[in-house]
Amino acid sequence: MFLFSGSSFLQQTYIMERKYDLDERLINFAASAIDVSEALPNTIAGRHIAGQLVRCGTAPALHYGEAQGAESRKDFIHKLKIGLKELRESFNCHRIIQKKKWYDKERLTKILDENNQLISIFVKSIETARKNLGDNEE
Repeated sequence: MFLFSGSSFLQQTYIMERKYDLDERLINFAASAIDVSEALPNTIAGRHIAGQLVRCGTAPALHYGEAQGAESRKDFIHKLKIGLKELRESFNCHRIIQKKKWYDKERLTKILDENNQLISIFVKSIETARKNLGDNEE
């Protein structure tokens, strides 16, 4: 895989551990998005937001998985950017749910915090990949 070229064994091991940590966090985030969506009211608005949250809340884990098999750095960046858009959409869905008081405040606060951390990780990963590509115009 192109991400590991020129890296020592210890660097590769650290990168792999971080990759699986992020992968696990994204899977957990997707599961929490499903849990939240299933708890929303069975109203027109509740069903709409629930459907939207299931799509955008599960997509980042799937796009990250696709990025791991990217054919090039540009393809990797592109797939991460799609995942980032989905994370931002999820954040707004969660904020709407919070505003409507449709879910436990304490649990939703934790989900919003994780959502924000995942956004930050994706932003930094995209910046790093761009720097490694040598093309900041991506």
